[in-house]
Amino acid sequence: MAINDIHTPVMLDRCVELLAPALEQPGAVLVDATLGMAGHAEAILQRFPNLILVGLDRDLEALAIAEERLRPFRDRVHLVHTVYDGIREALDGLGIREVNGILFDLGVSSLQLDRVERGFSYSKDAPLDMRMDNTSELTAERIVASYSEADLRRIFHDYGEEKLAARYAKAIVEARATTPFTRSAQLVQVITAVTPVAVQRTGHPAKRVFQALRIEVNQELAVLERAIPAALEAVAVGGRIVVMAYQSLEDRIVKKLLAGASGSTAPAGLPIELPEHTPLFKLLIRGAELASEEEKASNPRATSVRLRAAERLRRAA
Repeated sequence: MAINDIHTPVMLDRCVELLAPALEQPGAVLVDATLGMAGHAEAILQRFPNLILVGLDRDLEALAIAEERLRPFRDRVHLVHTVYDGIREALDGLGIREVNGILFDLGVSSLQLDRVERGFSYSKDAPLDMRMDNTSELTAERIVASYSEADLRRIFHDYGEEKLAARYAKAIVEARATTPFTRSAQLVQVITAVTPVAVQRTGHPAKRVFQALRIEVNQELAVLERAIPAALEAVAVGGRIVVMAYQSLEDRIVKKLLAGASGSTAPAGLPIELPEHTPLFKLLIRGAELASEEEKASNPRATSVRLRAAERLRRAA
């Protein structure tokens, strides 16, 4: 199957439109901080023939696919195996101080969801893995086997926003005392067994637990809280950052950090705003932008996307 048949980039035209004013100058540099299967990157490289792309990804399989897909542009592409909070180190390694654009397409990728053996899906039986980077040590199996009931409850509540977090944590600890969890179907079975029928009618009972485990395995929220400030610092004056988030916890972090960067630092009560207090960035979108109904219908991954964008106005004195 062709890669274009299994991977449709979300809000591609809108991302290109937002980044274009910053990428049209000669020698512009774009960081695709979540390269994945390079759908956005390929389109942007085609659109801007002088653009330099730095592609980051923690998934070695995704990087291999991206390298092949971007082969026609290889003279303008630098691929780096790193988590996206490593953006500054990646740029330093390439001798790049500032960039003109940065794109984040957060969450689990189509490649990771489609590979059953990666264990991201609660609807298919697979090893309890969930690592975006299969060179890392922490897996979902290890979390389910070793975390205390209190810690399981915490991650289900905090990362899955799961109302039945305490019930699920207790059931898992009781079940693992007799049979170790190694497969996703085992976990789904235990969760389903203690979920009220009325709750099951509202959606798959394991959905939020699997989200929470995935976030914990890959430290997604902690990474994001480091990555956005690092990315903002790397953006040149006139440069732009575009971020797509797919769940409320991620979007909340992005919203807060972009709002902070685009606000005045003038003390309350100051009669005039001094130049050193004016915002470093301006928001390019009021609130978060959603995909069109047409795109949601043709690309289910776009259903939950929230897009935010900002442009650097000045450097701090």
